[in-house]
Amino acid sequence: MSARGDLPLRLLTKTVNSIVLIKLKDGSEFIGRLEFCDPSMNIVLMDAKEVDEDSKPIANLGRIFIRGSNILFVSVDASRVKIEE
Repeated sequence: MSARGDLPLRLLTKTVNSIVLIKLKDGSEFIGRLEFCDPSMNIVLMDAKEVDEDSKPIANLGRIFIRGSNILFVSVDASRVKIEE
């Protein structure tokens, strides 16, 4: 992988233990603390919540695994991610 090609993965790795928003290809969205990611962008979230489009919780899920091939995008800008109770 080139230096530019691995930039998103390096950024995601630096975001471990931060709050992220993940949107899947099926339209579902999850907010949680990034615990782990691998080179295939498989992700483990802690304290994960499924949220609707307005970031309102649908379900508290705890610790979840998300397969990288299902991810549409990951928002790592914690200042723009809110977890509503």
